[in-house]
Amino acid sequence: MSSVPPNVPPGGGMPPYPPYDPKAQYRAYREQQKAAWRAQKDSWKVQRDAWKANYGGYFGPRVPSMVGPILLVAIGVVALLVQTGRLGAADFWTWYSRWWPMLLIGAGVALLAEWALDMRRKSPIRRSSGFIGILVLLAIVGLAANGWRHAWGPFRAQFGEGGDDFFNSFGAPEHDQDQQLQSAQLPANASIEIQNPRGDVNVSASDGNTIDVQAHLVAYANSESEAKQIFENESARLSVSGSSVMVKSESNSSGRVNLTVTVPKTARVSINSGKGDVTVASLGNGLTVNSVHGVTHLNSITGPVQVHFSSSRKDFFVHQLDGDLTTDGNVNDVTLSEIKGRITMNGEIFGEVHMQNIGGPINVRTSITDLQVAFLMGDLTLDSDDLRVVESKGPVHVVTHSKDVDLSQIAGDIYVENRDGRIALEPSGNHTVEAKNNKGDIELTLPPNASASVNGHTRNGDIVSEFGLPTTGDENKSVNGRIGSGEARITLSTENGDLRIKRGSPSVAPVAPVPPVSPAAPNAPHLKASKKQQQKTPEAQ
Repeated sequence: MSSVPPNVPPGGGMPPYPPYDPKAQYRAYREQQKAAWRAQKDSWKVQRDAWKANYGGYFGPRVPSMVGPILLVAIGVVALLVQTGRLGAADFWTWYSRWWPMLLIGAGVALLAEWALDMRRKSPIRRSSGFIGILVLLAIVGLAANGWRHAWGPFRAQFGEGGDDFFNSFGAPEHDQDQQLQSAQLPANASIEIQNPRGDVNVSASDGNTIDVQAHLVAYANSESEAKQIFENESARLSVSGSSVMVKSESNSSGRVNLTVTVPKTARVSINSGKGDVTVASLGNGLTVNSVHGVTHLNSITGPVQVHFSSSRKDFFVHQLDGDLTTDGNVNDVTLSEIKGRITMNGEIFGEVHMQNIGGPINVRTSITDLQVAFLMGDLTLDSDDLRVVESKGPVHVVTHSKDVDLSQIAGDIYVENRDGRIALEPSGNHTVEAKNNKGDIELTLPPNASASVNGHTRNGDIVSEFGLPTTGDENKSVNGRIGSGEARITLSTENGDLRIKRGSPSVAPVAPVPPVSPAAPNAPHLKASKKQQQKTPEAQ
């Protein structure tokens, strides 16, 4: 048997080479490269693990820092307070310009606390630093606000309560000058218009037929000559054309004019105020005010009053008005007292409203609340959280949300529609009551001798009645019944809230005061007390 290998050709010699295959060669080369790359990755992994074991885990997992979310929450809270009028923008920037370094100190303390906590961890971590950009930006804003306060601080004085112009005085020194008094004789029932773009306006009335205009000029200039030019340009001018009178100031961004005007009591006055407060007293023929940015005070005025506010939010005060009051626009705090006419308010209210002793109907309408009160003998309070009316006569109509509504001593029909808040009602007699609430309780307090027909319903709530009215239902409960003869109609309904029908305390009649005893006349003879007077106790005497 032959022992020649099978691949040896006949006759002997070397076996033939296999044919060349480029693709197979490329695949082999690629596999070698992959194996080398895997080996390199394994080597890096070993080195990283050794680094973590020796140096505390520099390449540990990334964990977000709490400093960033705290900064965002703080910025959001401040922005919300400024937007809702709870915090004055000017007051905030004044404070921030002085205390902004506390922001960096607080962030540093928080980072130190995180570092102390991380040192206690068994597994290493690394903290995110994405908030650094926010800190740098807030620091730049703080430096800018501080520079504005020191270099340009005097400019704000020219606006009274309304200083929000950023490009006017540039920190120039303040110059003052009183303009010469201007006077003129006016016919009866003259029409007076006062225009003052920048500065306060103070108007009062006298019994004569003369108008007096006193102007206090303020200029921000670097020299006396420049201030003199500003005084000439901004000075107030009085012009009379028949029964039409114009008092006009040409104040500009380099100054302000504070006007004090005395007018006849019978004059009809119209005021157009820009940046400044308006104070008016003792007019006898009504008033119209257009206020852009400033506090408005009105006192002892006869006749109708119309006030228009711009988008800026400032306070509004009226005391002793014998006439109707109509306002529109956005305001902050509102205080109205001793008003004999109708009150109509349309616009947003960002502060607190307080009314007392209003002799005419009240109609307040905002984007959240629609309030109508026929006659207010007591007081009314309205803010972002509460609506409270104490002692009114006639019907009361309320449609609102996200407020607690409290109406007590109401001598008239009541209608309330609310959500996300509580309703508390206390009619002073047998009057119609209708209350609807969503996500809130309804509490109704009736007089002890009430006479009413009650129909109440609640879902996901309880019903409590101190008048023994029957209730039915489990998840959806109802109360139907009659109290006394069922004179008044009461309808109550709420979703996700309780119904409480309470019995009020009996009213106590006021005790008549005892008239004082007249003193004895000089040198009068002594009068002996009667037996009844002698029997009285010392306390009764």
